Amino acid sequence: MLLGLDVTLLYLALPALSVDLRPTSTQALWILDSYGLVIAGLLVTMGAIGDRLGRRRLLMIGTAAFGLVSIVAAFAPSAEILIAARALLGVAGATLMPSCLALITNMFTDARQRALAIGVWATTFALGMAAGPLVGGVLLESFWWGSAFLLAIPIAALVLVTAPVLLPEYRAADSGRVDLVSVALSLGAILPLVYAIKHAAAHGFDVQTIVTLVASAAFTLAFVHRQRRLSDPLLDVALFTDRSSGTALGVLLVGLVGVGGALYLVTQHLQLVEELSPLAAGAWMGPPALAMVVAAIGAPLLARRVRPGYVVSGTLVLSALGYVLLTQVRGPDSIGLIVSGFALVYLGFGSVGALGSDLVVGTTPADRAGSAAAMSETVQELGVAMGVAMLGSLTTLVYRDRMTDAAPAVGESLSGAVSAPHVSPALLAQAKEAFTSGLNLSAAITGAAILALAVMAAVVLRHVPPSGDSSPAEVSEPANSG
Repeated sequence: MLLGLDVTLLYLALPALSVDLRPTSTQALWILDSYGLVIAGLLVTMGAIGDRLGRRRLLMIGTAAFGLVSIVAAFAPSAEILIAARALLGVAGATLMPSCLALITNMFTDARQRALAIGVWATTFALGMAAGPLVGGVLLESFWWGSAFLLAIPIAALVLVTAPVLLPEYRAADSGRVDLVSVALSLGAILPLVYAIKHAAAHGFDVQTIVTLVASAAFTLAFVHRQRRLSDPLLDVALFTDRSSGTALGVLLVGLVGVGGALYLVTQHLQLVEELSPLAAGAWMGPPALAMVVAAIGAPLLARRVRPGYVVSGTLVLSALGYVLLTQVRGPDSIGLIVSGFALVYLGFGSVGALGSDLVVGTTPADRAGSAAAMSETVQELGVAMGVAMLGSLTTLVYRDRMTDAAPAVGESLSGAVSAPHVSPALLAQAKEAFTSGLNLSAAITGAAILALAVMAAVVLRHVPPSGDSSPAEVSEPANSG
């Protein structure tokens, strides 16, 4: 719930934040995705630490850190400090996600119950995203943008008080130390990859892009080679050789690229093009998030009777239709079209998030549940960060291409044009049209990718039986909580 709130609150706060801190367009993107990048880089490590240290203990440590760093973010005096705080929030957030999912995997041993529990878990994230715009809109109407971060404080306090009472402790038996070399190699594999994507989207496929991609590939090969040699690896790379879990990871990655980018662009469109207040924009974001709630709960129930691959494929087709609707947005007065399209996008996200995560962790031994959960969350966070970087940068490129020669005075982004002084209504209308064109192109490319993904899910996952045909999963013994 806390992480879902954090996502949508910040997207809505970005215009107000931009007026106060005056970040460049590149800094604005880093404010949004430094959090996801650090989470993606550390999830595997934190999942392994949770297996060894104890999943409840790591959850509580991360929750306390998340609350403290949220205070720093709320009162950040500059864009640079806010970026640093967001990165530290990513460190804390990386402890929360695999701990939660691994605990659920251990607590629910029946496959049908586990699938539904993971669906409920995914739904709490959806509810956080649904509540985030509404709560954030109310806060931004009365307070400054930093108030959005302070919502983490009461939630963190609630978790810290109730977790020791309600949650059992689990940790893997006879687990060894975390291999620090593997930690460094995993960071070297992930972070240069995302940086290369961001740089290529903003500056083209140049020498720097090639160098960082080569570095990422080298670190990836070294990481995989080391994991195969270790008796107690940081990540069991056999997870990728299983057809079900490997395909599920691919679906999660590509699906979240589209959702992350679309969420960023849609919230900007509602506030900057439609000129809605944060409260009104938050209200309009509510129905799409509720569609995600329906999918996250309904998909596991449907998968008890229908093969999960077909459920995932069908909802991805609906999601692709949502991107088609977003290609038809034409500037202001398109609220109904953009909300309807994004609701369909979220339907696919809810289904994929619930069933994809269950396919990954459900095929993994219980003593490796933390690592498997971390891998599932890694590709999701990586996908969101890549979506913001790729689709946000692509939209910015389209904007600059249309506006640089015609009206350089309006700035390098639509938010800059809106906040720039003495901009004529004609120029501002042209800037809105340029941003909308970028949104249309991003939606078209993403929709084609999602449709291909739907076909792959139907073909590759067709052998996975409905969860109603599954037997109870093996579970590790709980650690002594005392």
